[in-house]
Amino acid sequence: MGDVLAGFHAAWEFDTDSVLIRFERGIRTPKLLQALGERRVPYEALAAVEQVPGKRGTVVLRAVPRPGADPLMDAAAGQLKEGCDPYRLVLPAERDALAGYYADEIRSALGPCAADPAERHLVAAPAPPLSFKAYDGKASFDGAAVAFRWFWTGASSAKWKAGDQRFPLDELSGVEWRSPDAAGGCLRLVRRGQAPDEYPGEADQDPAAVVFGMGYGLVHESLPFAAAVLEAVRSTTPVAALRLPSARPDPGGIADRIRHLGALHDAGLLTDDEFSSKKAQLLAEL
Repeated sequence: MGDVLAGFHAAWEFDTDSVLIRFERGIRTPKLLQALGERRVPYEALAAVEQVPGKRGTVVLRAVPRPGADPLMDAAAGQLKEGCDPYRLVLPAERDALAGYYADEIRSALGPCAADPAERHLVAAPAPPLSFKAYDGKASFDGAAVAFRWFWTGASSAKWKAGDQRFPLDELSGVEWRSPDAAGGCLRLVRRGQAPDEYPGEADQDPAAVVFGMGYGLVHESLPFAAAVLEAVRSTTPVAALRLPSARPDPGGIADRIRHLGALHDAGLLTDDEFSSKKAQLLAEL
């Protein structure tokens, strides 16, 4: 096809085997779309395309990805608000006929397996390294492992007892993302052989989870992170580790963490042995 269809906040550039979706960088463009920048979507990754009336004199062209084809949409699991849907192109109503033309063109390009779930991811997730701040800790992903480093101001005593965490990809089977726009927002790693009813309590007590809320774990930061981890976990090929240069630990930060451990110890939430062990681990980082 080779044409470009420009709408509000995005433009679709059509190729023979895919559509390149480019998102604008403007104050009215949702932050998730700005963070994504652009995405190439093979027609093989699509199940259908819809054309429906929009709000306030607009028409909407929306592609429907096949289940399992896009790690971002798999991680979102239907929790995205309408305006943040990367497969939704909003056009002025007078371009209705043009939208219909391109909808027909996409339909004619759909693969023979469009009605079936995809056996592998066909749309790329954002590439690591990635990181974001949750309410109770910082999450980072270097392409080989997910790491959680707890904040003394937000982490529960259960997480402080467990210590900072690192999960190599070969220990994981998936990731669960719950939007920060709803109650109970969190990102939880699912370990191999672990069923949902085997989670160790709520997310704030689980060392394999970070909690959102109060401006932390925002959609445009935490969802691309979840998608990248999900893609890497499900990939059949090794993921190259893209590591950030190691930084020297902040002595002041470690001192604050030791003081917090002391408060937990004084409150009877840590035994003498647990306090001594965790203190030694922190001092060893200096």
